[in-house]
Amino acid sequence: MTVALAGRAPATFEIKSAILPLVSLLLKTADLRALAAEMTARFGDAPDFFDNDPLVLDLSPLQAQGEAVIDFPALLDLLHSYRVLPVAVRGGSPAQTAAALAAGLAAASDAVAPAPAPQRASKPPAPAAVADNVPATALVIDKPMRSGQQVYARGRDLVVLSMVNPGAEVIADGHIHVYAPLRGRAIAGARGNTEARILSLCLEPELISIAGVYRTSEVPLPADVLSKPTQVRLVGGAQGKLVMDPLQ
Repeated sequence: MTVALAGRAPATFEIKSAILPLVSLLLKTADLRALAAEMTARFGDAPDFFDNDPLVLDLSPLQAQGEAVIDFPALLDLLHSYRVLPVAVRGGSPAQTAAALAAGLAAASDAVAPAPAPQRASKPPAPAAVADNVPATALVIDKPMRSGQQVYARGRDLVVLSMVNPGAEVIADGHIHVYAPLRGRAIAGARGNTEARILSLCLEPELISIAGVYRTSEVPLPADVLSKPTQVRLVGGAQGKLVMDPLQ
């Protein structure tokens, strides 16, 4: 039987399309013990790194390994413990996708498609509105960072005006500027921003990282940047390498 709906908007709800920011986890192993160990090493001392962020599980890295069996309920429990909310899955085999759907995830093959290329416009587009909860300025720290201290600039750049001592950690989703010796750990582009950079007037770090690509003090820095003003950038994207340029 065909049902005709009245041609008026409902008074109690409205349905619209929405584009939401999502964190994407590229799963490279079905070994959840190994995954848990690495997540503990990466996020164990940063309990506020995530804030109930919605997440898409990308299984495409697993496809070169054959038909990997994933314990999705255990995987979801692990991710929930880090305050992320898995909502969808993509890139898996039919069997993996079916198991993910049975665990309550949605298929995200279209939900996370890249945005279309911009078209040439006859006049400059109007500036996009900035959400109220997006910080408009960098987070500025004007006191020395002592061993064991950590600061995280969520969604913005971080500017440190004093020394970052060994054992201290500075994290930012954007760039990190240290106008003093950097002797602790600096993690820029923490949520995957490969364009983020680290700048310091005296580079002597225990660890530097951009978008997950890192280098530790176990590998000595080149003489032309050690203890000198330096810019660190990522070349080649998420699978690339860190490049250090002296600042003149």
